[in-house]
Amino acid sequence: MKAAVIRECGGIDKLVVEDIETPKPEPGEALVRIGAAGVNHLDHDIREGISGFPLAMPHVPGIEGAGEIVELGEGVNAAKVGDRVGVALLAPCGQCTMCRGGQDNLCFNGNFLGATMWGTYAEYVCCKESQLVPLPDGLSFEKAAASHLCFGTAWHMTVHYGDVKAGQTVLVNAAGSGVGTSAIQIAKLHGARVIASAGSDEKLEKAKALGADVVINYTKDNLAEAVMEATDGLGAEIIIESVGGDVLVKSIEAAAKGGILVTCGAHAGEQIELDVIQLFRKNLRFQGSVLSTRLEMERVFQLVAEGKLDPTIHAAMPLDDVQAAAALTRDRNFFGKMLLIP
Repeated sequence: MKAAVIRECGGIDKLVVEDIETPKPEPGEALVRIGAAGVNHLDHDIREGISGFPLAMPHVPGIEGAGEIVELGEGVNAAKVGDRVGVALLAPCGQCTMCRGGQDNLCFNGNFLGATMWGTYAEYVCCKESQLVPLPDGLSFEKAAASHLCFGTAWHMTVHYGDVKAGQTVLVNAAGSGVGTSAIQIAKLHGARVIASAGSDEKLEKAKALGADVVINYTKDNLAEAVMEATDGLGAEIIIESVGGDVLVKSIEAAAKGGILVTCGAHAGEQIELDVIQLFRKNLRFQGSVLSTRLEMERVFQLVAEGKLDPTIHAAMPLDDVQAAAALTRDRNFFGKMLLIP
């Protein structure tokens, strides 16, 4: 099969498209022919060797995708050849206390697609049965691959933790990212008012087109002051944050009393100076979030199939252009989601 392979960690030049042997599914696994693979910043971190995941070389990256099951290993019960499926990043064990409690996104023993196992930058991928999420009729592989991680993560942040309600104000940072474009739509779907922030005016214009009511360029304006002005001094009840650094600090200042800040990333700065007084004086919740549950993902896929949510696809590129996709990811020169098509 054709696959993008890294044989050592490093820059974009380490991504090389090669012909390698197609894997065979082990017991409990399925072989999926990839129709589309999502491109994510975690792919960049894994290739650079800064993700924290131990890698066995050679390695095929790609942490999400969608396609069709073409072969099954022994013991697979709920799936069959020909099923159209999304392939999730996390393969939960189904047995630990988190999995049995319905929090499979926090599995203690899970494997990770494109990290601890080969990923979706390939024509085929072997995955665990627990990673397979059925696709509704009419949902394309491209839209499924663009929805899985970003809409799932944004749903978990905005709905599960944020408990978003009509009439609330939601601040969405990194409005041009996959999670940001998804969170804007999810908040609007629930009737919320959205303030979107980003580092470029071009991205903010596109955020308006997605439904953002107010936009703020945090490289030009004081984010906290701008949010307070837009909310008559009340602040945002829910903050969807994935930037880190100074943007995170200003977001805490921009939070309303009794509000919640939910974070899933910090590429602009993992270490911050935190004013704890603001947390208790505002009765503010500061919540980390990772991935989404399988049930949430099934719900998101259905909403995308119904046209109530629509992933923003920046580009769908052939697998041979994997280095170009990686460069756009590195430089953050995209809006929404990029895909690779094997």
